[in-house]
Amino acid sequence: MANDYFKFKQFTVWQSQCAMKVGTDGTLLGAWANGGSRILDVGTGTGLIALMMAQRFADAHVTGIDIDEKAVEQAHTNAAVSPFGQRVSIEECDVEKVKGVYDCIVSNPPFFSDSLKCPDESRTMARHTDTLPYGKLIHHICRLLSDDGEASLIIPFDCLSRLESEAVLHGLFKTRECAVRTTPTKQPRRYLLAFRKHPASLFEKTELTIGSETYLKLTKEFYL
Repeated sequence: MANDYFKFKQFTVWQSQCAMKVGTDGTLLGAWANGGSRILDVGTGTGLIALMMAQRFADAHVTGIDIDEKAVEQAHTNAAVSPFGQRVSIEECDVEKVKGVYDCIVSNPPFFSDSLKCPDESRTMARHTDTLPYGKLIHHICRLLSDDGEASLIIPFDCLSRLESEAVLHGLFKTRECAVRTTPTKQPRRYLLAFRKHPASLFEKTELTIGSETYLKLTKEFYL
């Protein structure tokens, strides 16, 4: 059973009301994504990534959105008691209702599309792409992203081609990619991806293994 909270160096994430608990995926994305002055976290859940981005980018205002009422309540509390409460806003809304322009968009989107659904409605909402299909996510990233902004996501290895296809269809260019392995000898299980509206002069392709020196360096400002 997951703990009711997860303590980081500068903030604590309470998670008892959230279907998806604090995990490696969210922590990696929050530590890897490039930032900006206006940051949008789509599907914020506990508020973890929003808080990580607020810690890393001291001049940024971060907005986290989710459609799960309980998650929004808990994320709002997590933000309010953090050192970054004045710069983090949590809203209960669908991404299609968001307005404005953001120079950074981050998302750890739902990833199951063809698997059996969990009896827990909130967990199903958080895990299945029915609630946020990749096509819808990419469409709204294009709509909300500034001309020189960057969107960063983390997805399972078997979703890579599907998400990349949606990005191409919507005119986004992949500018950074990091393959995430659980052990050095196994194939990547996750991909960190960054997209922009214009191609980069140099495409950045890296990889890391969970627990490696690279991983520890990336997350050292967060884990106790």
